[in-house]
Amino acid sequence: MARPDSIWPYGDEPPPEDVEVRVPALPRSVVTMRTVAADLAARAEFTLDAVADLRMAVDEACSSLVSLARPDTKLTCTFILDEERITVTASVSTYGPERLPTDSFGWRILTTLADDVRMLSATGDRNGDPFRLTLRLSVRRLGTVLS
Repeated sequence: MARPDSIWPYGDEPPPEDVEVRVPALPRSVVTMRTVAADLAARAEFTLDAVADLRMAVDEACSSLVSLARPDTKLTCTFILDEERITVTASVSTYGPERLPTDSFGWRILTTLADDVRMLSATGDRNGDPFRLTLRLSVRRLGTVLS
């Protein structure tokens, strides 16, 4: 995947294929997820347009989730890279089986920037465990690569 002249600093080693990041579910933490997403995509030689789309989609997804998060919980993002796309799964603990409104401007941004967006929710394993609200989105590698 990586070439010796690529921006990836580890020679022929490809970027990590699976990265998980956990930060406090606070608005100020969203920048971390946005930065990680853009960095992984750039190192995997996604186009500038794909990197920008991913950065904005992750920002919107994480901001939306943080607004529904329980206090003192974590925003968790998993980034999975493959030859064709990067898939981001972001989740937070919520008070109940909440869902993001799919008729909102934020949802429209997500579905415009990402090639696939899915909202998932799950209950905890035991009584009293918090609900988890999860967004999964993917952005395809586009045409030409960064050089």
